[in-house]
Amino acid sequence: MRRFRLYLLILVLLGALAGFYYQSKQKVQTDTIQFQSKLLGKALPYHVVLPPGYGLITNSRKHYPVIYLLHGWNGHFDSWLNNTTLRQIASSGQLIIVTPEGNNGWYTDSATTQTDKYETYIINELIPDVDSRYRTIRDRRGRGIAGYSMGGYGAIKFGFKHPELFKLAASISGAFDTPSRTDDQSIMEIFGESGSSVRSENDIERLSRSVSPEKIAGLPYLYFDCGLSDPWLGANNHFADVLSELKIPYEYRRLPGGHVWSYWDRQAQEVMSVATNVLSPPE
Repeated sequence: MRRFRLYLLILVLLGALAGFYYQSKQKVQTDTIQFQSKLLGKALPYHVVLPPGYGLITNSRKHYPVIYLLHGWNGHFDSWLNNTTLRQIASSGQLIIVTPEGNNGWYTDSATTQTDKYETYIINELIPDVDSRYRTIRDRRGRGIAGYSMGGYGAIKFGFKHPELFKLAASISGAFDTPSRTDDQSIMEIFGESGSSVRSENDIERLSRSVSPEKIAGLPYLYFDCGLSDPWLGANNHFADVLSELKIPYEYRRLPGGHVWSYWDRQAQEVMSVATNVLSPPE
C-alpha cells in the first residue's frame, strides 16, 4: 500500500510538472540579443518575441514565419515593446517578431560616414543571425518587414530593393518623402546633400518607377496605412497614386489618428494580421 501511494504521489508530481512546463511554454517569450555588428563596429541589440508554444518539445522541429519590426526616428530596438501591447498582440499569433536597432540611420547606408551601413547591416548581418539562432522559415515566403515612421519608410524601401528576401513589406505612418528632405541633421548625415546618389538610390518613388512590368509579380505584398491627422498623410497619398499609375498592387488605408504611439499600437495588430495571412504558416 505504501509503495502504491508513493507511485501515486510521483505520478501526481509528474503531472503537475508537466502542466507547469506546458503552461510556461505556451506564454510569449522575449529574448534580447546583444549583437556585435562587424559592419558598424558596435553593438546593435535586438529583441525577439517568440510565439506561444515555440519552446515546446513537441514543436522542436517546427519552423515559424518571421517579421522584422523597424522603429522610427529617435526610437530604438526596445521602442516597440516599451510603448505598445506587442507581447499581447504576439500571444494570439504564430509569428517570430524581431525588433532591430536602427538608431537614426534611416535603414540606409550613409553617404557621409563609411561605417554607418544600416541597410547592409539588416540584410547581411541581422537576418542571417536571426536565422541561425531561431527556427525561422528561411526564405522570402516566411519573411516580412514592417515599421512605423522612419521604419515604415525603411520597410517599403527594403521591399523594393530586396524583393527576393521579403514576401511582405508594410508601413505604418511611413515617412516616405525622407530622401527629398533637408530639414534634419540625421537626414543630411545619412543621405548627404541634395542631389546625392544615396538620395536617388533610396527614393521609394524612383524605386517603384524602376520596376519593369514583368517584375511586378515578384514584389512583396505592399501594405501601408496613415492617420488622417498625420503630417505624412500627403506623402502616403502620393505614394498610393504612384503605385496606382504603375499598376503595382497595394493595400492602403487612411484611418483616424496621428503620428503617435496610440495609432501605431492599434495598427501593429493589423500588420500582424496581414502578416499572418500573407506569410507561410509554421511548418
